[in-house]
Amino acid sequence: MNIIQGIILGIVQGLTEFLPVSSSAHLNIFPWIFNWGEMGDSFDLALHVGTLIALIVFFFKDWINLFKAGYKQAIKKEKTTEGRIFWCIVISTIVAGIASLVLDKISEKIIEFIANMCGLGENTLPVEMPIIAIALIVMGIVLYIVDKKSKSDKKYSDITFKQSVLIAASQALAAAFPGVSRSGITMTVARAQGIDRESSARFSFLLSAPIIAAAALVKITHFTFDLSLLVGILASFIVGFFVIKFLLNYLKKGSYKVFAIYRIVLGVIVIALWILKLIFHF
Repeated sequence: MNIIQGIILGIVQGLTEFLPVSSSAHLNIFPWIFNWGEMGDSFDLALHVGTLIALIVFFFKDWINLFKAGYKQAIKKEKTTEGRIFWCIVISTIVAGIASLVLDKISEKIIEFIANMCGLGENTLPVEMPIIAIALIVMGIVLYIVDKKSKSDKKYSDITFKQSVLIAASQALAAAFPGVSRSGITMTVARAQGIDRESSARFSFLLSAPIIAAAALVKITHFTFDLSLLVGILASFIVGFFVIKFLLNYLKKGSYKVFAIYRIVLGVIVIALWILKLIFHF
């Protein structure tokens, strides 16, 4: 990746990580459309580090209060809403991590099987694109239906351990199948349980931080720290910070409908481009 590509992908990551439109899908689609070659897992993860920093900075006071309350609940037995939310996040992150490891292996086998059936061997990219497109469309439809039909009678402070585990476990689908969207699936599951839109987004953001941090720590030795990677991280941080602020304000009155429509339209465009690329080899 060169510097310009790094900046573009950093902006794409920042724009799409927190909106329920799938950053992993966009980070696969852009290099594919412009024939940039595969981005590589380390660069992908580095861009996620940028949005992780945005999460830490934006919710800095929240994180401090959560850690303090979690400590007091565990050591001093002082029960508070923030203490409960902290331990909800901790336990749910463990569940999500285990589920992600299992589903990730399964998804790899599925993609390899389809590629072999199509006579593509190890070249799984042509298979991944329609899978991403289908995931975008299906999750767009699900997001729209769930958001429209669900109540909004529960707030952030009402989230229970059971609800948090279900929300967190759903992240495994996003990790295994690009196009599902980590924020999209967690917000959808939260809405299905009657949690209001803004609270669904806030809890989704807080849940994603430990998972991204753990993945970054595991693969930090694989990073190649060049200028393109650093500008990508910076771009994803700056854009991601403002997208968090925008979405939380927007969801106070707005719905997820516009994001659902965008997913469906993008999925259709990707399928059309995939067919054209197969026919005309461009």
